[in-house]
Amino acid sequence: MEEITLVVGASGFVGSEVVRLLRAGGHRVWSVTSKPASSPDTVTADVVQGKGLDEAFRKATKAFLMAPPGHSDQHALLSPQIEAARANGLKKVVMLSAPGAGDKGETPFREAEIELEQSGLAYSILRPNWFMQNFNSYWLNDIRNERKIYLPVGAARASFIDTRDIGAAAAALLTTKIERSGIVDLTGPVAMTHAEIAEEISIASGKPVRFVDISPAAFESRLLGFGVPEAAVDYLSRILAQLKEGHRSPVTFAFEEIVERKPRYFAEYAQDHRKHWT
Repeated sequence: MEEITLVVGASGFVGSEVVRLLRAGGHRVWSVTSKPASSPDTVTADVVQGKGLDEAFRKATKAFLMAPPGHSDQHALLSPQIEAARANGLKKVVMLSAPGAGDKGETPFREAEIELEQSGLAYSILRPNWFMQNFNSYWLNDIRNERKIYLPVGAARASFIDTRDIGAAAAALLTTKIERSGIVDLTGPVAMTHAEIAEEISIASGKPVRFVDISPAAFESRLLGFGVPEAAVDYLSRILAQLKEGHRSPVTFAFEEIVERKPRYFAEYAQDHRKHWT
């Protein structure tokens, strides 16, 4: 049977890198899209509505699973994917979760992890730390318009990871003989404060950027004013509180063990993305 890897979220930061690396390695990949499939290497399925998943997974042998951002009940989005993978007997799945998914009880991400753990599938669960790419997406407008990063995190450190490295770890787990079953905590090489992040962006862009520590209430008010759904605001506030408490500062070596190189430093990410902030 021909090996086919199905990639959910193929247009996102992580999924697009999984697709790129797998294809560069000569592997056949199908990208999941909610739109009508426009090429032989895309397949139509609505992950949010849970429609078309069984058909999408039917001819796949492996899969990369993820919940699209902006939704607070990740289990509701991941559960149908896990069931489709199980029902179609996939050889292995790699699922994208979140840091500290089980820190405070059974969060939606942890519920999805438990379901996958009990599915009988060969699997790896990736819990990457905060994305470096947040600074050229979620926090981009404030950096561009005000040259500031507004977050309620104080001087807490986090071992930010480049999404390209998350994709590299996922691709390696899907294509090599590395089993690495269970939960894999992925981090960048060092833990940094947001003030240090602002300095790196200043150097890369050639324009000063400053970190501003704001209250959780002010942060929530800003996001709601931008039209971010209340459930998403609440989720972000909770996970930022974990960051401020120091839970996102540890550095792991799982990435090096899987990919056999060091993860990217923030300075490299900043140089590669400097056009976003200029």
